[in-house]
Amino acid sequence: MKIYHNFSEESIGASVVTIGTFDGVHIGHQKIISRLVNCGRQENLKSVILTFFPHPRMVLQKDANIKLINTIKERRGILKSLGLDYLVVQEFTKEFSRLSAEDFVREILINKLKAKKVIIGYDHRFGRNRNADIEDLKKFGAVYGFEVEEISAQDIDDVAVSSTKIRNALKEGDVTKANAYLGYNFMLSGTVTKGKGLGRQLDYPTANIQIEEDYKLIPKQGAYIVKSTVEYSNVYGMMNIGMNPTVNGSKETIEVHFFNFNKDIYNKTIQIELLKRIRDEEKFESVDALKDQLARDKEMALTYIANHHD
Repeated sequence: MKIYHNFSEESIGASVVTIGTFDGVHIGHQKIISRLVNCGRQENLKSVILTFFPHPRMVLQKDANIKLINTIKERRGILKSLGLDYLVVQEFTKEFSRLSAEDFVREILINKLKAKKVIIGYDHRFGRNRNADIEDLKKFGAVYGFEVEEISAQDIDDVAVSSTKIRNALKEGDVTKANAYLGYNFMLSGTVTKGKGLGRQLDYPTANIQIEEDYKLIPKQGAYIVKSTVEYSNVYGMMNIGMNPTVNGSKETIEVHFFNFNKDIYNKTIQIELLKRIRDEEKFESVDALKDQLARDKEMALTYIANHHD
C-alpha cells in the first residue's frame, strides 16, 4: 500500500475510491474496505481510501475534546494490512473545507484520484458547508464519468454503532468488548520515558509510556493485561493507567511492567495491545499492600496468557 499525504505528482491511475475518517478501522469499516478492494481487483481499478487529518471537527469546531480510537499512525498501520493499493491522507484545513462540492469532485476525485467509481454511504455529505449529498454526487458522476455505489443504511448504521460502542466500552475499561468490535486488540503507542523509578522499588520495574497525541482515547484508569512486540518478539505484561494514589501521584501515567524482560527500551517507540482489564486502580493503606496486590495481578495475568495466547 502506498501512502500519500495530500497528493503526489505521481498519478494513481483509474481508481475506485471510498471516503471517510475510518477511526478504529473496526469490523464495520473492514467490511466496506473489503468491498472496495474486491471491486478494485474485479474491475482492474486501484483501490483508494481518501481520509482526512486532522479530524474535521478539530478544525471547524475547535473541538479539542474529540477523542479518537486510533492515532493517524495506528490507522495507517491497520489499513496497510487490508490489501489497499493507496491511502491518501488529505490535510483538513479551513481552506480545504471551503472547496465547493463541484471543485472537490473535479480537483480531488477526478484530477488527482482518476476515480471511475466511488463507494459511499447513503448519508454522505461533502463540499462547502457539507451542502451536497449522494444524489449530487450521482449527478456529478454522470457529468464526469464515474459510477456511484451506495453503502446501505444498515451497513452505515453498523459502522456508527460500532464506533460508539467501542468508545463507550473503552471509557468503561471493557477492552474485551472493544476488541471484539475492532477485530484486533486496541492499542496505545508511545515513547518509553524514565519515570520516578517507583516500579523498580516495588520489584516491578515499569516502562513509562508517553503518548504524544492528545486526541488519543485513553481507556478507563485501572490495571490491564497487555502484549507488545519488542525487537520482533512478543512480550506480555501488565499495565496501570492512573494516578498512583498509594504514593500520592499527582498526574495520570501509563506504566507497563513486562514479564521476563530486561532489555533497555528507553526512548524507543512501542505499541501496547490491551488484552483484558484486571481491576480498578485503588489506594492501598501501605506500599506492602500494593506489592501484595501486584503479585496477585501478575498471577492472574500469567494464568490468562497461558490459557489464551501462544
